[in-house]
Amino acid sequence: MTPADQPARDELYAWQRRMQQPPSLLNRVARRVQARLNALLPEKVHAAITSAIKQMVRGVLFGSEYVTQKPLLTGTLAEREEAVQRRIRAYRNTAAAEGAVTGAGGFLLGLADFPLLLSIKLKLLFDVAALYGYDARDYSERVYLLHIFQLAFSSQHTRNETYQRLATWETYRHTLPPDVHDFDWRTFQQEYRDYIDLAKMAQLVPVIGAAVGAVANYRLLEQLGETAINCYRMRWFEGQEPKKELSS
Repeated sequence: MTPADQPARDELYAWQRRMQQPPSLLNRVARRVQARLNALLPEKVHAAITSAIKQMVRGVLFGSEYVTQKPLLTGTLAEREEAVQRRIRAYRNTAAAEGAVTGAGGFLLGLADFPLLLSIKLKLLFDVAALYGYDARDYSERVYLLHIFQLAFSSQHTRNETYQRLATWETYRHTLPPDVHDFDWRTFQQEYRDYIDLAKMAQLVPVIGAAVGAVANYRLLEQLGETAINCYRMRWFEGQEPKKELSS
């Protein structure tokens, strides 16, 4: 590690401590409140959102057409992270604009925000992986992205479990199921919905929907970007070399 990398290392340590904290009383109360709010929504709305999340994540994460950037195989950590921050800003602004438009469009257009935002988030993860030097055409790297997503948008209880998998990834990756359909999609989609429902449901409210949508999407992309950066920092400082580009 060079002296220039020390600030990144310090930020990583602080982030790791947050990821390993036990669920607080507020976390537990919020989880119960979220369950009650979910119960107020018609089952058809829940089913539509769940189906969109499941199909969009599978389609985007495992669709080869989304891998548009080759892995960056040279560069210091600082150089890579400068490029990553630029990419996060671009996606964050796109997501905020998309949230404002769909939030201003009423209930039906507001529902369309879910798959659109999912696509933006997952495309960001592909780009971040490439800038840190990892080839997302590799199956295990795509599942790594799935875990980053889950870490960013889960309750503290699930976050603790997901963090441990990411912290020991080089061991854990050898235990991955051969078929992505064996992934625990039920937990994934329920945690994601519970994490974002409060903000996104407010987006469906007339008048305030546009402002809520813009701010919510901006913050969600910020959260995902921070999580992705620190997950790849863990691998960088542990000396886990990125895989060389896969042959076509």
